Amino acid sequence: MGETRQPQLNGAYYGPSIPPPSKSYHRPGRGGGGCCCNPFSCCCSCIANCICTCLCQIIFTILIIVGIIVLVLWLIFRPNTVKFYANDASLTEFNYNNNTLHYNLALNLTIRNPNRRIGIYYDRIEARALYEGQRFDSVQLTPFYQGHKSTNSLRAEFRGQRVVLLGNREISNYNEDRNSGMFDIEVMLYLRIRLKFGFVKSTRVKPNIECDLRIPLRSNGTSSGTYESKRCDFDWR
Repeated sequence: MGETRQPQLNGAYYGPSIPPPSKSYHRPGRGGGGCCCNPFSCCCSCIANCICTCLCQIIFTILIIVGIIVLVLWLIFRPNTVKFYANDASLTEFNYNNNTLHYNLALNLTIRNPNRRIGIYYDRIEARALYEGQRFDSVQLTPFYQGHKSTNSLRAEFRGQRVVLLGNREISNYNEDRNSGMFDIEVMLYLRIRLKFGFVKSTRVKPNIECDLRIPLRSNGTSSGTYESKRCDFDWR
């Protein structure tokens, strides 16, 4: 038998014919090809992305609104820092012996509220007296309300004796102060206040007031120096 020859077209050989690609059909709801969660065929991942985007937009919008409200309130009320002054101080006793400090200190304070639209409730006022970083007394002052653009006066009195442990360095500083007749005493005010904006009252805040004072010792009606009025530092906590 002779060789079987493939038919030729125009004298060229093209090889065997290639079958057409098979078509695959996907039926929704069958197999693991994704899930459809609503009649509009929106995929679950798309829904999750939409929810996250909406939440971010809502949070961002809320922050913008809060920021605008804060800015408007600031422009309306224009809050200014309250000013504290230690106007006068009287120190008639300050003796340290056998780890015990005997003291008699009186301090006159002035509080100035410069705000035209903000009142202040002083719900708690604690005054502490310290020497060389060691507290030797504390007193509670009378709470009060301070109106707009007003000035109020306070008086803190520290009297008694207290065991105070001072190191060699602190004792050396005390001897220097005693020789000079001027003592470096720190008075701290720990406050709990509320601000009043018209008919609205804020939550309580706890600022601290620090007064670094240099007070002359007065003995037998004679003072060893002159006390100078001092503005205290205001610290929001």
